[in-house]
Amino acid sequence: MRWYLKAIGPRKIVEFLILVVFVIFFLGPLLNLAILAFTGKWTYPDILPHEWSLKWWTFVFQQEDIAKSIGLSFVIATIVTALSIVLCIPAAYAFARIRFPLSKFFLFSFLLTHAFPKMGLYVSIAVLFFKLGLMNTLIGVVLIHMINVLMFMTWIPTAAFRNVHMAQEESARDVGASPFRVFRSITLPMAMPGIIVASIFTFLNSLDEAQGTFLVGIPNYKTMPIVMYSIISDYPAYAGAVFSIILTAPTIILLLAAQRFVSADIMSSGFQLK
Repeated sequence: MRWYLKAIGPRKIVEFLILVVFVIFFLGPLLNLAILAFTGKWTYPDILPHEWSLKWWTFVFQQEDIAKSIGLSFVIATIVTALSIVLCIPAAYAFARIRFPLSKFFLFSFLLTHAFPKMGLYVSIAVLFFKLGLMNTLIGVVLIHMINVLMFMTWIPTAAFRNVHMAQEESARDVGASPFRVFRSITLPMAMPGIIVASIFTFLNSLDEAQGTFLVGIPNYKTMPIVMYSIISDYPAYAGAVFSIILTAPTIILLLAAQRFVSADIMSSGFQLK
């Protein structure tokens, strides 16, 4: 045994221990949630439940507010993602291809929503929305979600467009392709992985947004994160575990589906000023 450990080397042993700690730290809470969500009866100090059941899933979906909040969250996240693509992709292309005064300043300004405490920023926006009559409206909730995701939908697509070499576009223009066809057939497909990554981050960020929705949308617009607070305080832990899985599942599924598009080059270049 001692010979085997010596052959592996202390560095490999330390790396393995770090990996074990990492897996326990991140997968431990998810495993606990999964067990709680399917528990019928579980008493301390037993390691596993005495009874497995789906009754808490039935309980959660029978609550009218919970079912409505799930649908509302996905509708708002879809609208925010679609509008962000329509508004930000042309801006990202302009930042990548057009040199104009203060271009770096305007691109850098999209970081400001993440440079200050969000609650203070949201309070200031809520005051403005109150004057404009946007409080407790779907438009107000969508706008405050979009303010929070502008960075993802500008910086990452801008880097994706910059990674498309202009020589490829110029070659297509030389053989008679129109500017629109060059963009549709060459530039957009090559930049699509970065756009998909930005869209996924936008969707997930909107799905998890709570503070802005609470300030602008309450009481008519209660999304999943808003309802989550009341479930934690008013319902058993088993129901909270079910709802946590429902809230977490889209994140895991979308990130796994987008794994082929997420690369270190896309992520690192998405946050560089050139």
